Amino acid sequence: MSTLKPISDLSALEAAIAESRERPVLIFKHSRNCGISCEAFDELHAHIADGSADASYNVITVQHHRSVSDAATALLGVRHETPQAILLKDGVPVWNASHFRITAHELKRVLA
Repeated sequence: MSTLKPISDLSALEAAIAESRERPVLIFKHSRNCGISCEAFDELHAHIADGSADASYNVITVQHHRSVSDAATALLGVRHETPQAILLKDGVPVWNASHFRITAHELKRVLA
């Protein structure tokens, strides 16, 4: 089963982007102060528990690693939102969603 890896510095972000050249990488931007983000985080956990996708799952907790979140915005060219899920393949974003559009069903669909 896949695990959720924290991205807490720029080198971990760059490693996740590089890993997307080998397999899909999902980066989840999470705000612990937001109820919607907590619900989306639960959906992400439900998707990971399903175990149906061979992907790398990563989380940036925005309150603790705002500079990393900002770097992800700049490097990936995806406007910042929380909660936010960004799917990378071959080093580039191929899908992103925010708020209630992040569901276990949708994650399974985009990673199929």
